[in-house]
Formats: sequence, structure tokens, C-alpha cells
Amino acid sequence: MIYPAIDLIDGAVVRLHKGDFDQLTHYGSDPVAVAQSYSAAGATWLHLVDLDGAKNPQNRQIGLIAKIIDSTGLSVQTGGGIRSGDDVAALINAGAARVVIGSLAVREPDLVTQLLQTYGPEKICLAADVIRQNDGFFIAMSGWQEASELSLSGFLKTYQAAGLKHVLCTDIDRDGTLQGFNNALYADVKQQFPDLHLQASGGASSLADLANLAADGVIIGKALYEGRFSVAEALEAAAC
Repeated sequence: MIYPAIDLIDGAVVRLHKGDFDQLTHYGSDPVAVAQSYSAAGATWLHLVDLDGAKNPQNRQIGLIAKIIDSTGLSVQTGGGIRSGDDVAALINAGAARVVIGSLAVREPDLVTQLLQTYGPEKICLAADVIRQNDGFFIAMSGWQEASELSLSGFLKTYQAAGLKHVLCTDIDRDGTLQGFNNALYADVKQQFPDLHLQASGGASSLADLANLAADGVIIGKALYEGRFSVAEALEAAAC
């Protein structure tokens, strides 16, 4: 499954380098048009990140998110600074097909388990944003600015038991770098958790990356904006 990505700041399309707001590149001021172009190229899903909401939930771009959903017909997976059940409800009410939850899943596992039960496993995706330490991969929090003491495998075991189906795993060291995926990481996750629908993110740079990926889905952002390949080409490569 191909998930073209749009990251939003102040209504504009942007990309960050390794999640760093100080390393930001603008790619246009009309995210609706970008999303419509992805739909026209054959995409069925869109990965939408509200970076304003990630910094401050009071600035969540809920109106723009709803407009993108309404004007494209795409199934939209969206997140960015989800801090409460109300945040999840607001996005689902705006038409989101799936909400991505990150740091909240580390800080409040009981609440996130309840959200999985309330909305069902198709509506919730957990973001496993990971940093490599000496003894393995650990979950990062707070916009990737701090590492938790929770291992990736421990995190996934806990939530798989609670009914988790969708997980988005980002190797932060690869994000926005166009250096290719950490395929060894994704292969290991799939071996340990074959029943999870694993989305890979961070580093997509070529069609070969997509064809050889050891995951069920892939988030593609910068490679599209930089013209490495098109959505149509990505869909064809992933189908091979």
C-alpha cells in the first residue's frame, strides 16, 4: 500500500529533515491541489501530518484537514500532536479514516487501549518512531526530541495484545534523508509481529526501495516532491 504524504504548517506543504523544525523545506502553498494530484494518479490513501497541531493542539488545522478529505475522496490517515481522546474524535468526525497516535501511546497506554476498543483497530494507527541505541531500537517522543525507555518490541507486544493492527514505524535517522529504508529493521518487525500491518517511513529514494521493502505499506514524502519518482510509478513498483 502506497501512502503519499503531506506535512502541513500554516496551510503550506512542507517537509522536515529528521523531524527538525529548523530544517524545513517548503513545497507549495496548496495542499488541496497536491492531494488531488495524488488521487488523480491513482492513490487511494493519503498520509497527512499536521505539524502545527504537533506543536500546539490549539493550532490544529482541522478545517484544512476536512477540506482535503472532502475534496479528494482519498482515505486519509492523519495525526500530529494527538494528546487526548477528544483529539481523536475531532479528526474522525472531520472524516479521517484513521488517526495516528504517537507519544500518547507511551505516556497513557490505558487511554490508547481504550481508544482501540472504542473505535476499532482499523481507525487507530500507532506511530513507532524509533531511535537506535546501543542495545536496540527505542520509541521516541515529543516530536522526536526525546527517547523513551520503551523498546520497540515491548511497545508492539503491549499493544498487539490490546488489538492493535496498524503500526507506522519510522527510523528517525533515515527520515527526510533520501538514503533508503532501514529494511533490516522492518524485516525484523515483520518476523516478530507477522499479523501487524506495518507501514514503513523514512528514507524512500528510489523505486527499487519500494519493490524490495519488507513492510505492508510505505509513506512517501520527500521523494515525490524532489521528483525521484511519481505516485503512479510508486504504485506500479509496489504492485510488482
